Parts: sequence; C-alpha cells; structure tokens
Amino acid sequence: MNDEDPPFSSQVILELNQKFKTQWALGSAESLLAWDLEVNMPPKGSASRGVVLAEVSLLTQKQMSEIYPLLDKTDSKQGDLNDYEKGVVRILKRKQKFFTKIPPYLLERERKLAAEAYVIWRDARKRSDFKTFQPYLEKFIELKREEVDKLGYKGHPYNALLDQFEEDFTVEDADRMFAKLVPALKTILAKVQKSKYTVDSPLVEMSYDEDALAKTNRQLVEVLGMPKDKFRMDISAHPFEAPMSREDVRITTRYEGTDFRRSLFSVIHESGHAIYELQLNERLQFSPIGVAVSNGFHESQSRFWENVVGRSRGFIRLIRPVLQGNLNFVAPFSDEDLYYYFNLVRLGMIRVDADELTYNFHTALRYELEKKMIGGEVSASELPEIWNDKMEEYLGVRPLNDSEGILQDVHWSHGDIGYFPTYTVGNVIAGMIWHNIRKELSFEELIQSGDFNPVKKWLYVKIHKWGATYSPKELAEKSLGEPINPDRLIEYLKWKYES
Repeated sequence: MNDEDPPFSSQVILELNQKFKTQWALGSAESLLAWDLEVNMPPKGSASRGVVLAEVSLLTQKQMSEIYPLLDKTDSKQGDLNDYEKGVVRILKRKQKFFTKIPPYLLERERKLAAEAYVIWRDARKRSDFKTFQPYLEKFIELKREEVDKLGYKGHPYNALLDQFEEDFTVEDADRMFAKLVPALKTILAKVQKSKYTVDSPLVEMSYDEDALAKTNRQLVEVLGMPKDKFRMDISAHPFEAPMSREDVRITTRYEGTDFRRSLFSVIHESGHAIYELQLNERLQFSPIGVAVSNGFHESQSRFWENVVGRSRGFIRLIRPVLQGNLNFVAPFSDEDLYYYFNLVRLGMIRVDADELTYNFHTALRYELEKKMIGGEVSASELPEIWNDKMEEYLGVRPLNDSEGILQDVHWSHGDIGYFPTYTVGNVIAGMIWHNIRKELSFEELIQSGDFNPVKKWLYVKIHKWGATYSPKELAEKSLGEPINPDRLIEYLKWKYES
C-alpha cells in the first residue's frame, strides 16, 4: 500500500470509524482514570473509582452495540477493502465477540473488583501478607473462569484469556516458546556463572538521593528524545505506561533508595512503550486500528529500548555525563564497571529487576501458575507455595516472604490473567528486531552518538505505522521476515554474553 493513498475510502468503513470515535474517547477516559488511581488517588477513593470504571465499561459495551448493524454490512464487501480497512473489520469483530458474549454484570463486577483489589494488593505487598489479598484473587479466578466459559475456547480454557492480550496466541504457542527458551537460557546461564557478569557490584548496595535520581531520570528522557509537550513522568508503586492519545502519553517509575539502575531502567523501559504510542500512525488515529497491535509487540518496544539499547556499552558512554552530573558516587566507576553493573546476572526474586538471562524464567513461572489457575488445577491458597517451589526449580532460589514472591506483581490485582506470557513474546520480538535492524543501520554507532531518529524511523516503518492493521503473527512475518521466533532472542543473548 502506498503511504500517499488515504488509508480509508470505503463508505461503510468511514462510517464505522466515525462511530468508533466514541469508543476511543471512552477508552482514553478510562486510561486517565486508571492512571490517576495509581498515581494520585487517595486510598479511600478505590470503591467509588471502581463504580466509575465499571460504568465506563458498561457504556463502552452499550455503545458498541450501535456499531454491530453497520459492521454486519462489511461481510459482503471484504473483497473490496484494502488492508487497513480489513484491519478495522477484524478488530471490531474481535470487540463484538467480547462484548456480545460477556454480560454487563460480569464486566461490572470485574471493574469494581479491580479498583478495590489494587489498593488491597498495594497494602498487602508492603506488609508481605498474601492472606489479605487472597480473597480478591479468589474472586478474580472465579470471574475469569466464568469469562472463559462465556467467550468459549478451543483446546485449553486459558486460550480464551491469552487471546485477549495477544491475538491468536495459544497455550500451544506458549508451550513451544518456553520449551525452546528455558533449556537454552539455562545453558547460557551456566556458561556465564564464573564471568564478570555475575560479580556483584558495590553500586547495588549504594544509597542514592531520590531528588538526584529524579533529576537524572528527567535528563535521561531528554536523551531519549521524549517530547516535553506530549509526555510526562510520575511515581507509582509499580512502574507503568498509560496512553491517553498520541499527544498525551505518561509513564511512572519508583524510587527504592538503593541500586539506582532499577529506577533508571524502569524509565527506559516505560519510555520504550511511550515511543510506540507517540509514533502510532497519525492517519489511523481514532480508528479501531490506530492502536498498538498487541501486548507482545508493545513489550518488544520497551524491552528493545531497555535492554538492547539501554544496557549497551554505547549507551553507557552516552549517558555517563548525566550520571556523573547528578550521582556523585558514580565517578570512581569506569564505563566497563557500569556495563557489568547494568548487566549483572543474578538469580534474584523480582521479575522487574531481573536481568536478560533470568527474566524469562519469571514469566515461565507465572504462565504455569495462570494455566493451572484457569484450568482448575490449583486454588489461590496453594499458589504461594507453588510459586516458591517453581522459583527453586527455575532459579535455585526461594522467596523469604510474600513481597518478594507472589505479591510482587500488580497484574492480578487488575484481573490481568493471561498477560504475563506476552512479556516473553516481547523479548522474543525484541530479539527479532535486533537481528534485523543491524542489517540496515549502523546500530551501535547510532546509540553511542545519541542519534536515535534513524532507529525510531526504522521502528515506525516496520511496526508503528501499521497500528493494528495486521494481526501480530502477520506483522511479524511482514515486517521482520518470519514467524515469532525465539531463536533470535537466543542468538542475541549468545552474542552478548558468550562473545
């Protein structure tokens, strides 16, 4: 398709896009309310905020019903539609399936529960008290099983939830992905155990001044080229990115007092998400396909910027003046010291702090638990012990408390069951991006120079400009030349850690 041609010319698609604007507006409002819940809202506001979010969801469901008669008219016109227009139909039919099969009462219960559960989780995590959160997780498991039954599924019931986060992604896909990755990662991990990558850095235990690191982070997003008039950064219990529109994208980080890279890399990670949202095709805005194609592709952008760019030697040389200008304790450490600190391989408990080699063990663990939860094989009360056993199996370490174990992630407090495998899908796609981009750009030189515009343009042409025109599996083949392939991530990790 020629970029000069208008993406939409079919009259029925133009009408669908016009009607969809209300859906887009409700989604933007919901995103703003969810951002405020985690950043600004006082704890006692959770119950009423749950009512508001539930009502927005019900409005969304009701308004979608106005689109269905018009959507049905596209069935006879498929042969006359271009790829963008076919994408609009595909996305709307996915929404139609969800909203016609999920009854309003179930949407309402889930949204109210999510608003309340987040506040309970946040407090339970601080106190390392899973039993406080357990009743909420039990309710979510019950509601999600009901949701699965309403949606219907082929194969494993978990497929119905996986598909909501990664279109057409199944248990079979996930099993194949982890079956290839886990043994390969264990092999690479064994080889680096006596290397510099596993030597603890004194920087891990060093305390930092929060204001100084906040200043560092503000300068870091300037280095990344984040636009001040379309982007902001705040603090939350769990770092995240929240898009309101192409002109309003927000991220958060957190400050924990020691090991400054944890906050630093959450900023780079969430900025990677933000770059995707900021670079979505303007011509597709307000349409059903003017969004990121999937969670996996979204995560590929954050992991690409965090790991492939942010943990590289070139990037360290680029940001050293920023670090030294704000964090006095960095001065005695060389670029190589910082490189091994940023890439420290450690058999740790916390997923968001995990290095590239151990990260996917964390998602494999969560995938196995979620599959059992939805399959009815385990109860919520059994999960902490199973979690701890799996940590020993994968990484040889056992959590000492719930905060560093089952309570560490925010996702289940939102009801986001089916989300975790997309993190590994994102890592895999990031490996595919690395494999391809180095063939076309002087990638390492661009990073060290701080000229990220060619990198952003490459990502735009290959991924961002398409929005959700194609399914994630189709986009991978179209833009990256092959199906979603874990071999590329393994290739990247071997190149980095074994060369």
